[in-house]
Amino acid sequence: MTENIAGLPMSPLEILVLLSALALVVARWLPPAARPRTTIAAGAVLLLSLIVLAVTGLRWQVLPVLAAAALALPFAACSLLRSRARRARWWLALPGSLACAGLIASGPVAAWAFPVPVFPEPTGAFAVGTRVLQWTDPQRPETFTPDPSDLRTVVVQLWYPARRSPDGTPRAQYLGRTEAEARTVSAAMAGGVGLPDFLVDGVPRARSRSVFDAPVAAGGERFPVVLFSPGSGGVRTQNTAWAEELASHGYVVAALDHPYDSAAVVLADGRTVTTETTSSGDAAKDEELAAGWTAVRAADLGFVLGRLEALDRGENADPLAGRLDTGRAAVAGHSMGGAAALQAARQDGRFAAVIDLDGFPHGPVSPALGRPVLAMTQAITPATDPRYLPRLTEVLGADTATSYRLTVPGAAHLTFMDGPLYLPPVPSIVGTLGRTRSPRVVAGASLAFLDSVLRGAPADPAAALAAYGTLTVHHPTDGAH
Repeated sequence: MTENIAGLPMSPLEILVLLSALALVVARWLPPAARPRTTIAAGAVLLLSLIVLAVTGLRWQVLPVLAAAALALPFAACSLLRSRARRARWWLALPGSLACAGLIASGPVAAWAFPVPVFPEPTGAFAVGTRVLQWTDPQRPETFTPDPSDLRTVVVQLWYPARRSPDGTPRAQYLGRTEAEARTVSAAMAGGVGLPDFLVDGVPRARSRSVFDAPVAAGGERFPVVLFSPGSGGVRTQNTAWAEELASHGYVVAALDHPYDSAAVVLADGRTVTTETTSSGDAAKDEELAAGWTAVRAADLGFVLGRLEALDRGENADPLAGRLDTGRAAVAGHSMGGAAALQAARQDGRFAAVIDLDGFPHGPVSPALGRPVLAMTQAITPATDPRYLPRLTEVLGADTATSYRLTVPGAAHLTFMDGPLYLPPVPSIVGTLGRTRSPRVVAGASLAFLDSVLRGAPADPAAALAAYGTLTVHHPTDGAH
């Protein structure tokens, strides 16, 4: 489908459909001499635009506009008949015209509420490349299936600093390697939250800012590595805007699909694995289940870091060989992925830092974390799980390294992923930061923390973090302040 005009929720073709439908409604009220020309021109533009949209993809947001055009067309066409044709009296035609105008107006409103997401341009010095890998752990059976010979397999997407691509180079498909994969994943994600998939049909049409298989950035610089685990039912691409921003500043981001936990994972052999992690309805049982799922995710993260180490050593002559600084590795996650990041760091000393994006810390709280942690949260309200803040405070307070809790004003749980780019701007769902600012805030705070703990600049990120919200610092000797 033709891309949307910057700042508008509809593509040029969709706007032509809207304007031609509006012209058909207005034609009935024009002077007699102008009615035929207006009707013919509007009808022709409408027909041609619809033919192209039928090929490139017709969104449901255009349907009310088409309904208005269908209602208005017979009345507008009367002007093309015999000159004696009589029009309906104005007081009879006015309600119909107003109803058509209302249908036409609902089109752009629906497109604004459920848009094709437009990803922010990364602000760093590097262009961004991306690629997808699949790895099987020979040491771990798949615990979600009864077959003992079924080994744990994960799908990983990398975003990395790349060379600039020529103008016009296609950008990477969002949510998948192909639009078909993106539609499969989008439908599974919508179904996971009880939405009909047609409501978010703009999401699999989106393109990100990275380029598939772009050449790695020139020079010999070695890039710190950040592993990412998505939320429960989430997918590896759910934080694409965040990953692209980090990569543009010189990080390699490796985001995981966790099969049988992620909404839908399309494997290299074409199979699609959907989620099997569902709530039992019992709070105690759900916490036990969540701790188990978190442990599987933590093991996935450790395994992937090992594979990245092997990749950097030059196995299979990979383009990123010698460019991954796995000695400076952080682990991050959103929601349950944040809990998995905490557990991965607790179990694996190779992770030097943790970012928890609004994730309740499931699983054990010992041994104490011995590396810096940034926990970004929405504002704690009476509606928040009353266990959340005490549990998070316990984890951060027991850390033997300085850790930070950043409360982001105006954030909601989905602020910390790509949701604000394509979901309705309802404060309880995506917060109040807006579609442009939400990804900038989350990525900006993440970079302030990572630059400090992995690159040592600045030595203390507190001042930079405080610019993004209310900061609580947990020192290992004196608690929090």
